[in-house]
Amino acid sequence: KAIRRKPRYSDVQKQAAVEHYLNHGCCLAFTSRTLGYPCSDVLARWVNERHPDRRLIFTSTINQNAPFEPEVKRQAVMALSTRHVPAREIAMNIGISRTVLYKWKDEIIGDEAYQSMRKHERPSLTEERDALREEVNRLNKEIRRQQMELDILKKAEEIIKKDPGISVSTLTNREKTQIADVLRDSYPLTELLRVLVLARSSFFYHRTALRSGDKYATVRIAMTEIFNGNYRCYGYRRLHAMLRHKGLRLSEKVVRRLMVEEQLVVSRSRRRRYSSYCGEIGPAPDNLLARDFKAAQPNQKWLTDITEFQLPAGKVWLSPVVDCFDGKVVSWSLSTRPDAELANTMLESAIGTLNAGDRPVIHSDRGGHYRWPGWLARVNAAGLIRSMSRKGCSPDNAACEGFFGRLKTEMYYGREWSNVTLENFMQHVDAYIRWYNERRIKLSLGAVSP
Repeated sequence: KAIRRKPRYSDVQKQAAVEHYLNHGCCLAFTSRTLGYPCSDVLARWVNERHPDRRLIFTSTINQNAPFEPEVKRQAVMALSTRHVPAREIAMNIGISRTVLYKWKDEIIGDEAYQSMRKHERPSLTEERDALREEVNRLNKEIRRQQMELDILKKAEEIIKKDPGISVSTLTNREKTQIADVLRDSYPLTELLRVLVLARSSFFYHRTALRSGDKYATVRIAMTEIFNGNYRCYGYRRLHAMLRHKGLRLSEKVVRRLMVEEQLVVSRSRRRRYSSYCGEIGPAPDNLLARDFKAAQPNQKWLTDITEFQLPAGKVWLSPVVDCFDGKVVSWSLSTRPDAELANTMLESAIGTLNAGDRPVIHSDRGGHYRWPGWLARVNAAGLIRSMSRKGCSPDNAACEGFFGRLKTEMYYGREWSNVTLENFMQHVDAYIRWYNERRIKLSLGAVSP
């Protein structure tokens, strides 16, 4: 039994296509394009089947006066304007000549759409001369504007000490005012303010403030003296506290801004390199402090460690004892060798400061200096209580590490030591520790020294 193929288009679709063809000018191409189906040949066959007397078949003699619906004309003109197919093909599909097609175009679109496409008449010499003069004036104004911008950048580099690659947009209003005030003799103020993007009121406000003088002149001098007189290590908090001691009261934000303007920069710390760990050469005591570095009275909790200084002339090691009560360095010793004598000498000096009945806990890391017989004998003889950090855990002795960090940041880093001997360097460290104990203020102590 033969299998009949399902028709592609239903009877309803066929009837709709035929009715559209008959009601819209009997144009096969227009109906196919509008409905999206079928092709012209199939549509012609449907029309012949249903209305054989209504099918328009054009001969070589074209009836140019045949009536067409306005929608057909509009679609034909749109097809002609878009030009996806030649005009001859569009005319043949509708059943008209090319002349009639272009006539429809003139009727619907008119001549206005092509005004911009027409060639303009050649301007006269007078018009050309005026146009050239306007162009010259425009170029002169552009040159003047660019020269003004160049002068502004030069003045920014000269007066404000800005980088040559600075942009005008990054300047503050105060800096813009300084530049505009200097260039007023060369350019009108209005043009300068427009290029600098500065309001006129802001210009006169900052100019008045600049001419009134620096109200922080005394503060700047005092800040610089304090900063330079304390190893250039005071940040804005300590400078603020010292200024208050001198009777100069101002906000911390002002202190920070003045430090930037005066280039009072504190040195930064570096990585710690030296380690005195020699392995587990004996039993280690428990960590009695457990990172509790607060003490209710002096000589209750002591901290000790060894740090290294690298110099062009050699190396120096420092071994201190720090009291947790106020951070005071109880004793210290310096040497060019990190041997037992370095730690033992420091310990003997610290024991000599104890009062009768004092038995502090002395906390250290697991370095070999604190496990040698000489150290153990001195600790036991003085009745001290030993405490040790865990292996490789520097935070267990953080308070002592913090002292080393402050010392190196404030006294060691950022300074030139190439022409300093080891003996002179040890004198510098000794002087710093004495200053640290006697003069350096600590905010945790109420802005006083230990």
